[in-house]
Amino acid sequence: MPESFQAPIGTRDVLPPESARWQALVAGFAGLAGRAGYGLVQGPVFEDLGVFQKVGASTDVVRKEMYDFEDKGGRRLALRPEGTAGVVRAFIQHRPTTPWKVWYAAPNFRYERPQAGRYRQHHQLGVEALGSDDPDLDVEVVSIAADLYASIGLRRVELGLNSLGDATCRPRYRAALVEHLAARAGDLCDEHRTRWEENPLRVLDCKRAPCAAATADAPVMIDHLCDPCAAAFERVQVGLRALDIGFVVRPRLVRGLDYYRRTTFEFAATALEGAQDAVGGGGRYDGLAELLGGPPTPGIGFGVGIERILLACDAEGAFPTPAATVDAFVVDVTGGDAARDLTALLRRSGIAVDRAFGGRSMKAQMKLADRSGAAVAVLVGEAELSAGTVTIRRMAEGGGQAQSARDDVVAGVRRALAEAAPR
Repeated sequence: MPESFQAPIGTRDVLPPESARWQALVAGFAGLAGRAGYGLVQGPVFEDLGVFQKVGASTDVVRKEMYDFEDKGGRRLALRPEGTAGVVRAFIQHRPTTPWKVWYAAPNFRYERPQAGRYRQHHQLGVEALGSDDPDLDVEVVSIAADLYASIGLRRVELGLNSLGDATCRPRYRAALVEHLAARAGDLCDEHRTRWEENPLRVLDCKRAPCAAATADAPVMIDHLCDPCAAAFERVQVGLRALDIGFVVRPRLVRGLDYYRRTTFEFAATALEGAQDAVGGGGRYDGLAELLGGPPTPGIGFGVGIERILLACDAEGAFPTPAATVDAFVVDVTGGDAARDLTALLRRSGIAVDRAFGGRSMKAQMKLADRSGAAVAVLVGEAELSAGTVTIRRMAEGGGQAQSARDDVVAGVRRALAEAAPR
């Protein structure tokens, strides 16, 4: 018996009609980003391993979760674990005019235990804006994500906001945090008890009870901000309030990669339970371009997970899968030539149309027409074929039908669609 294959663990197939919801989500996001001046960027799904090692050598994303390999030419490569580093690499390579504002919809890959709405191949929508350190740009970026959630009907989404300072104030804060953790190292969870010095800020984000207790009274970054960072953080908060975007300042909020500076944010869907409630996040990464060998270039961006967003939509009963419908269905019992030619003509005229295949009976084809959701059926029998006409039937009960010359079928279908009652 032939071997049977399935999708690898941690991946899934997205099939119609569910994929129509993905398509609608991406299209809506493209519209939001496009109206803000962001253009689509498409980059490779794999990069030189060094791109990601440069930006997160001390993080679990790079140390444990990255898919890396040697290609046939002996090059060390990695599947993209997140979106920002590759976009910044592209910026450095191509040197576009700043401010450079782009959006993407792309898969990311992380070898981790599959979770609700998070797979080893998961998909993100995101924006990146490089070339300005104006905190009003931070507000714009956050607002695009907030508007996305609102546009698909999500109401139970909470924005957490923090500042991680910069190269001026962050070292002083790090020293204070290290002093605090050194005195409580024995109280930390098993993972951080011996590794907290590698990335002490990550201990703040640990959800395990020992770390949460040990850091409950730890110093926080917003109390150590230098004047420019404090002013920028205040400006971001003022801007979000002006746009009526609610937020909660979360002094313990950090991100999973090393490159974040100043504004840091995360959206949580409160309709989801526990630690799997994050539906997106991002922040400012001034300094990342220099880290990857480019000129000093400030930047900010976010990534939001498609799977997790749709999980939150299901929890709230929002953004249902669109009905899979076409405008018209051609029913041809004269051999199929008419169906072939009419579907091509109608499609080229901008009308969504389908047909049956395999020489099915009139009854079987009408069942398919009904199942398709089409508002009208275009019928071709022997009488219509001989007369050079078609019968255009409105599919709603009692919708009626009319004859139309074959040469006038496009106009006839459009008239019927305009008159058809919703099904």
